[in-house]
Parts: sequence; C-alpha cells; structure tokens
Amino acid sequence: MTMPTSHCPWRMQVHHIQQETPDVWTLSLLCHDHYPYRAGQYALVSINQRADTLRAYSLSSTPGVSEYIQLTVRRIEDGVGSGWLTQQVRRGDYLWLSDAQGHFTCDNEASDKVLLLAAGCGVTPIMSMRRWLAKYRPACDVQTIVNVRSPQDLIFAREWSHYAVTRVAEHDVTPGFIAGRLSEALLQQVPDLAQRTVFCCGPAPYMDWAEATLRRFGVTRFLREQFFTPPVAASADVERLMFSKRSPATTFSAPRGNSLLQAMESNGVPVIAACREGVCGCCKTQVLAGDYRVTSTQTLSERELAEGYVLACSCQPQSDLVLA
Repeated sequence: MTMPTSHCPWRMQVHHIQQETPDVWTLSLLCHDHYPYRAGQYALVSINQRADTLRAYSLSSTPGVSEYIQLTVRRIEDGVGSGWLTQQVRRGDYLWLSDAQGHFTCDNEASDKVLLLAAGCGVTPIMSMRRWLAKYRPACDVQTIVNVRSPQDLIFAREWSHYAVTRVAEHDVTPGFIAGRLSEALLQQVPDLAQRTVFCCGPAPYMDWAEATLRRFGVTRFLREQFFTPPVAASADVERLMFSKRSPATTFSAPRGNSLLQAMESNGVPVIAACREGVCGCCKTQVLAGDYRVTSTQTLSERELAEGYVLACSCQPQSDLVLA
C-alpha cells in the first residue's frame, strides 16, 4: 500500500490486473467515492510507500463507460514506478492517486471530424477518448491510426476490433497491419484531413513529426499529451544544491535528492519532459560541470554523452552543477 500525499489524496484498491502485451499491464481500480475525470486525462500515483516519489500515468478507462478506474502501464527496465506497479502490486493492494489532470481531452471539442494518432503506450488516452466518442458522440467521424513495434505490442488489441482503425507495425507484420511507420502517405489517405481536430499521443519525436507534418497539410487543431509531475517540497533542514545555467543566465537551488528535472521544474526553468522514465529523450540537457549519476542514457549518442548531455529525469546531481 502506498502513502497518501498532498498530491495524491484518492485511495483506490486494485480489483484485478490484466496483461495486455508482453510488457504492458492494466490495473483496474475500485474507488469507493466518485472520482471525477475526463477521457484522456492522467493522474499521479504515489509509488512504493514513498510519499516523495510520484509518477504520471494516463487513465486508460473512460468516464461513464468503464466499470473501473484503470491505469495501463508499460514496464520500463529499471523504472521505479512502472517496475513496482507491474511486478509488485497485487490484487487487493491500495494505491493513492491525484486528482485527474491535463487538458488532453476530447469532451470540449465541437468538431464533428476527429483524427486520433497513437504510438506505443500513447494508445492509452487515445482508447479512453475513442470509447467516449463512441458513447457520447456517435455521429462524429473518427479516424484512428495506431503505430506499434510489432502486432504483439498492440495494447487493447481485442477492443480495437470494435472500431475502424488503421494498424501500423514496424516488425513481424501480420494480416490486418500495414508495414512501416506513420507516414505522409498514410496521413494523406485520411479524408477531410485539414478539417479534423487531431489528438496525438506517443514518444516526443513521433508527436513532433506528426504535428509539423499535419500543420503543413492544413491542420489547425492539433492537441498532444503532456505530463507534469510537481516536485515535492523539502523541509528547511534539507541540504540544497546550487545550479547555474549559462543560457539564459540564471542560478537556482533544489534539495539534494531531487532529480535534475525536478530541480529545473521547481524553479520554473524551461524544460520539456514526457515519459519521465529515461526513454523518450525529450528532457536532454547538457551539464558543463559538476558531479552526477544517471540511471538511463537511452536516445543519447556516444558523442552527446562525451559532451555531458544527460536525460534530466534520470540525472541525480551529486554536487552543484553548471548547465549549458
């Protein structure tokens, strides 16, 4: 059982756990109070009996449709949150969640033409929206394209059979899948493309490419998922480290034990972050001086590592740091 925090006041019990793919599980939770949320939103989860460890996960269930509050989580190697949720949490355990958060939701969009784009685990909020649109906006023209590494990695595979969806796989393609990745050619096959509201979720490079391409094709309404995990305030007697940033010139401090990402976010220093598990690479930051340790170097090249680049979410400062 995790601990309640100021960020995570909602206690929920694990009713059952279902494996979706070789490395993805859905946790179905019972909340004994009404838990308000909207299709596509996410929640913070208090991790492993530590009130100072929070992780953000999309709510893959759909309000007014799903029986349970659901989190669908991909296990990341050495991932503190995903490893605990998928390997140690059991039926009957209690989790503490935050209020539902985020503006990545479809219930306030008036468009009668929608395009849903998802890659990998980005399918979780997209499925939440797809159910919501089918239930509450049945006349809406919904086009969906889902990208996966291989057919066995398609999350909610059985449920997707209820909806019209274009399935794209990079490897081991089977009938019902198109080989490759999301492409301009696939997007141009979507009818009335420029008139659609687009909802996109997946790795940051995938979303960046999709947005740039679709805007060139005339799309004006493009919404993408963004998480924010608030830093935990430290007590006054906690040792603090100093950070100097050269561009733009600024200095700030943060408690020892915070990740570099937490230090930057808590001081309003601009940084882009998505997965927060050292996978997507979008929080890449260059450290010019100081001591630190890292838990992930995925997406970083040998040259970038030599030049001091780190993934801010996976960087634990051991001394004062100077940042580019």
